[in-house]
Amino acid sequence: MLKLTIVIGSTRPTRAADRVAPWVVERARSHGAFDVEVLDLREWALPMFQEHIGTIGDFADPTYSSPVVRRWNRKLKGTDALLVITPEYLHSIPGVLKNALDNVFVSFALRNKPLASVGYSIGIAAGARAVEHLMDIAIESELVPLRNTVLIPKVESAFDEGGGPLDPMTDIAMTVMLDDLAWWAALLARGRAEGELPPASFRIRAAAASLHKAS
Repeated sequence: MLKLTIVIGSTRPTRAADRVAPWVVERARSHGAFDVEVLDLREWALPMFQEHIGTIGDFADPTYSSPVVRRWNRKLKGTDALLVITPEYLHSIPGVLKNALDNVFVSFALRNKPLASVGYSIGIAAGARAVEHLMDIAIESELVPLRNTVLIPKVESAFDEGGGPLDPMTDIAMTVMLDDLAWWAALLARGRAEGELPPASFRIRAAAASLHKAS
């Protein structure tokens, strides 16, 4: 079964993620394609990103500046797909979520894995601008962001007493996204198993070194 990691990207005491996440997790688990693990950033005291060559040690098994950073990288390395739940702060994702993604460093733990996104906001924008920014970050991380997402406007009144979305289109969007995520996760897992290209940064350095030697 495919391993799906759901990251809750807000840590505010009054976060609306506590309305959204239970429904997302339940839908992911009931889909049938995934073994689901939830990583709540409240439970990961990741330092502000500070890694550099001196903190890495062995590139094949990085040490990092803190054991929690090492655990974080290993946790994401073991997943087949990522689903991020994010609010929108100032037209973007929360700083704590950006920092968590920044801390995936040198392990290349996110390469060639699909990313699904659930965005929400208290207004009508529904987290769309945060999700768009997250996709830019994902591409640079060599994740494969999905086109189909789930966007929840007016989150404070978006769910019924049972925890389900009041708008049936929200549930339909979730079904479509999870189906896409399962398809891409299986495809990319096969690709990784058959062999991956080395990271582009390594190939660029090797090519530049060859040019320098030739000159």
